[in-house]
Amino acid sequence: MRVTGLRERPGERVEVEADGRAWRTFPAAVVVRAGLLPGVELDRERLRTVVRELRRAEAVDAAARIVRRREVTERGLEARLARRGIDARARAEAVAAVTRAGVVDDERYAVRRAQALADRGRGDEAIRWQLERDGVGEHAVERALARLEAEHTRAAKVVASRGAGAKTARYLAARGFSAESVDAALGADGTAALG
Repeated sequence: MRVTGLRERPGERVEVEADGRAWRTFPAAVVVRAGLLPGVELDRERLRTVVRELRRAEAVDAAARIVRRREVTERGLEARLARRGIDARARAEAVAAVTRAGVVDDERYAVRRAQALADRGRGDEAIRWQLERDGVGEHAVERALARLEAEHTRAAKVVASRGAGAKTARYLAARGFSAESVDAALGADGTAALG
């Protein structure tokens, strides 16, 4: 079989003609990367290249759909692609492509997620746990935590709204605030409340 023509189709797709007849329609990027030009023989090696490029294009497309809905980490994106049955090589290439494009950025994710969790009344340990669970590396977690308002200040705001006492102390501890931050926020009441 030999490529005898290419026809542009809607949606950035190209119909490939082989031996004078319509053969298959592919995304334009697959046609370019696989080198499907008129006169090219569709031998076994060329067909393997087409399949590889098609898998890559499908993986990048799936990655784009995932990140369009919500922000994710590199590890989170890789896991979602794996659940969709995308092979390891295509997953790695798709994650690298969207990361290079700046669409996936673990540092940015960590800062935004840490702030959102802090705004919902979470302490540093709860935020650290969630970010690590989401696949954020240790250094990015620490930098995100450093950008937050001090934990003892956040704890003091909770005490101001809920009142000092044992119930508030337990509430803060359950939400990941350190014992030191709880003590500082509750003052003298905190020592008795946690005791």
